[in-house]
Parts: sequence; C-alpha cells; structure tokens
Amino acid sequence: MQDFWKSWAEAAYTSTSFFWMALWAFILGYLISSGIQIFVTEKKMQETMGGKNSKGVLLGTFFGFISSSCSFAALASTKSLFKKGAGFIPSIAFLLASTNLVIELGIIIAIFLGWQFVVGEYVGGILLILISWLIVRLINPKKLIKNARERLKGEEDDDKGSDKDWKEKMKSETAWAKVAKQYAMEWKMVWKDVTIGFTIAGIVAAFVPDSFFRTLFINSGPEVESHSFFTILEHIIVGPVAAFLTFIGSMGNIPLAALLFGKGVSFAGVMAFIFSDLVVFPVLRINAKYYGWKMSLFILFLLFTALIGTSLALHYSFDLLSLLPDPNNVKILESEHFQIDYTFFLNLAFLIISGILLYIGFFKRNDVKHMKEMAPKSQVMENIMKYLAFIAYAWLIGGWIVRIWVV
Repeated sequence: MQDFWKSWAEAAYTSTSFFWMALWAFILGYLISSGIQIFVTEKKMQETMGGKNSKGVLLGTFFGFISSSCSFAALASTKSLFKKGAGFIPSIAFLLASTNLVIELGIIIAIFLGWQFVVGEYVGGILLILISWLIVRLINPKKLIKNARERLKGEEDDDKGSDKDWKEKMKSETAWAKVAKQYAMEWKMVWKDVTIGFTIAGIVAAFVPDSFFRTLFINSGPEVESHSFFTILEHIIVGPVAAFLTFIGSMGNIPLAALLFGKGVSFAGVMAFIFSDLVVFPVLRINAKYYGWKMSLFILFLLFTALIGTSLALHYSFDLLSLLPDPNNVKILESEHFQIDYTFFLNLAFLIISGILLYIGFFKRNDVKHMKEMAPKSQVMENIMKYLAFIAYAWLIGGWIVRIWVV
C-alpha cells in the first residue's frame, strides 16, 4: 500500500509540475492566437481559395496558419470555406495548417521535446499538406467532392464577422475586448483536454512500467540505437491508436508524447502521435455530419495515409542529416520544476495578463458579442470529459495531500 501512496504522490507532482512548466507558454500561445484571429481579416478568403492549383493550396496553408485554433474550430472554419466556394484541396490545406502549423503548439513542443520536434511539427505540417494534395490529384474524387458540396447547400450562411482592415481594428477598443473574449473562449474550449492530458501524463509516468511501452511499441527503449523500417512503421500506426485512446487534443497530449519519447518510442512514432488529432473518431463523426460518411471516410484515409508518409519522411530525413533527437536528453521527470527561476517569473507575469483578459472576457464587456463557429460536439462526450476533468482535479489535490502529509 505504501508503494501506491508514493506513486499517487509522484503522479500528482509530475502532472502539476508539467503544467507549471508549460503555463506561460499556454497563455502566450493563446494570446497570440486570439489576437491573430480578431485582427487578421478573412475577407475574400474563400474566393482566393477557389481553385485547386498551387496558389489556392498556398493560400489555404497561409490562411490556416493565421487562423490557428483547436480541432473543432478548425473543422467548422474548413466547412464554411468549402461551402462558400473554396476548393477541396485548399480546404484540406487550411484544416491541416490550422491544427499543425500552430504557434502555441510549437512553444509547448519546444519546452517538452526540444527543437528537433518543433522543426518536425512545422516541416511535417507542410508535408502533410503536400502529400494530401498529391493523393487527391491521383485519386481525383470528383463525385465525392460534388456530393459533399451539394450536401452543404441547404445550410444557413454563417457570419464570419467584420472585414475591417486590421489597422483599423488595432485602434478599436471593441476589437481588443473581442481579443479578450476570444482568449477566454480558447481556454473554455481546452481546459478539459489540458487537465485530463496532464493528469494522464503524470499517472503514466508514475504507474505504467516500461515493459508496457515495450509491448505496445515493439523494439522500443532508450538503449535502442536504431529501428528497422517495420519497427518504425509499427510505431507510426500505433501512435494514432494511442492518441485515440486518450481522447485528448494535441495540446494536452504533448507531455505524454515526451514520456513516450523518453521511453524509447521512435521519433517517427512520436511525431505520428502528435499529428493524429484529425484522425480520431470525434473528427470522423463531425466530418460525416458535414459531408456524409463516404467523404468522411475518404478524409480519414487521406489524412492517415499522409500522416504515415510524413512521419516516415521526417524520420529518415532527420536520420540522414544526423538530426534525430536522443531520448536520453528528455529528462523532464528528473527536474525540480517549482523553483524561483525564469519559469516562475514568466508564469507570474503571464498569469496577471491572463487574469485581466479573463476578467474582461467573462465579466467586463458583456456588450461585446463575439462567437466563433464550432463544430458540433457530442454532448455525451463533453459531459464525460467534464466529469473526468473534475475527477482529475480531485486526484491531483489528493495526491498533493498524500505527498505533504503521508509520504
């Protein structure tokens, strides 16, 4: 029983220390993302993305980058653009860019995994788009695309907001109030995923033995210097399965990705795990609601195939350039996180900023209306996630009590 109390205390400490490491990065990332979404106009976006040529794909990628957001907001925006005339390939480019070429995700990855994974995230995001483009050009699913567009015709138009120039918006107090509301909404969208994700990471670190990971990811371990092609392929396929089982978005999955890499899972397998937020069942269901099941399954096939190709390309490219990161360098479990250092002062400063924004977003400017369209979530799943988050808080508080008074 003593071992359980000790592991519980260690799990709670690990989860909260992980979040403490990443707190300022979360706040900075969501602040930047909120500002971009309010100040950068989307005027004529769907018109410029109308074709399937390289210009449309390039613009879709650019607009996706500046519209970086959670998967559910990205799915809704993609549907809206596709419905208003954007080409299918540029729409997919927009979807992939807005969930992978994400500023806040890059910052969190840098903290937990290092610069190689940041490069892998952004280069991989571009490769996902290029491979998806190639697959669509080869298959040319004209009928599927036509049927999907016809299916959306009966929907009411969604309001994309003001198309004022960004310079005008920067001078507007109302626009800054909208930034605060957007920032508050970003946290409202992700708090459950982040809470559960960081709690699971601590539990996995404290309770799950290395033998489990060696069974799940064959031939893994920090002592393994190289992996065969079939080992890497197995890691890439299992990575999205593991992400699916956690039911957590990419932001909450990053500390778990760091644990997987520290346990010796290949670089390709970890990148596949990070990339897999668009190949899980909730996304499949939402796409089916928008476009029908045939198109939804095609998008799943498209993105999963692109994910495999991208992860392989990244792994062997980094290996060729001798840039593959060393799992022994990921020592997040061996660090003392609660110290008076730069993280403490950054967290303090950004907590003050966050408090001001949340106060404005939730209480101050009720006269300012700002609603970002979201994909339809499963209410059952949302309720499950909410109660799991509350259970996670109880677990963390209990673990700290055990750490202070029992162990």
